Amino acid sequence: MQKYGNTCYGNFIHFQISSITNFQNYSSTNNRYLCTMGSVRQNKIEGVIQEELSVFFQRNAREICLGAMVSVTVVRVTSDLSLARVFVSVFGGPAKEDVLVSINEHAKKIRGEVGKRLKNMRKIPELIFKIDDSLDYAMEIQNLLNQK
Repeated sequence: MQKYGNTCYGNFIHFQISSITNFQNYSSTNNRYLCTMGSVRQNKIEGVIQEELSVFFQRNAREICLGAMVSVTVVRVTSDLSLARVFVSVFGGPAKEDVLVSINEHAKKIRGEVGKRLKNMRKIPELIFKIDDSLDYAMEIQNLLNQK
């Protein structure tokens, strides 16, 4: 019996596949590499920023989000922690582009408020906001599959 091992040191994921049949099952579902590229510290910072931004958008939806419901879906921080890309989903209210323009106009204020809440961080990353279109993309694929 042969053993195959896959390791992802960045996220401490390690699994062993104990037989050829198990290896074929894993490789057929494309789950050979279960690794995300961020460090543990980056992942923690991303999660904290995501939580704080979610609370901030809930409290200031009328002023900054133009009355739309904004959900922070993903936050990605660079390795030097100087830049954070924030992906948001916009539901209801005005057009997504208008809400994104308003959020980007208030980006400095948002960064300052997040900085006040995260006092233990020496430097708060610069926030770049983008529309998360993954739901639209998934709906488009679903519609294409339903057409056939």
